[in-house]
Amino acid sequence: MKVIAAYLLAVLGGNSSPSAADLKHILGSVGADAEDEMIDLLINEAKGKDFSELIASGREQMAAGGAAGGGAVAVAAAPAGGAAAGGAAPAAEAKEEKKVEEKEESDDDMGFSLFD
Repeated sequence: MKVIAAYLLAVLGGNSSPSAADLKHILGSVGADAEDEMIDLLINEAKGKDFSELIASGREQMAAGGAAGGGAVAVAAAPAGGAAAGGAAPAAEAKEEKKVEEKEESDDDMGFSLFD
């Protein structure tokens, strides 16, 4: 996942075709180890493909349930996964809030009120 994040950072930083050295530099700047096999796989799968097309492909596959796989999908699925997780988070928060409301005690239950 950190290799994908480094790739996305490079692309968002203006490098439309980051090299293995670019990814290693990004990962090294934050003290992360660079996994050569993962970097090579990602670069080979994303080579010659447009970043926005990878994102769109990932979104389509996430909408379909992520049934298809592949290295290029991992590149595109990372941002889409973040968006999907962001979309799912409010629903999860709503459930958590609902639980909190059920457990919340009122001042009347404790025998005193803040304004008495």
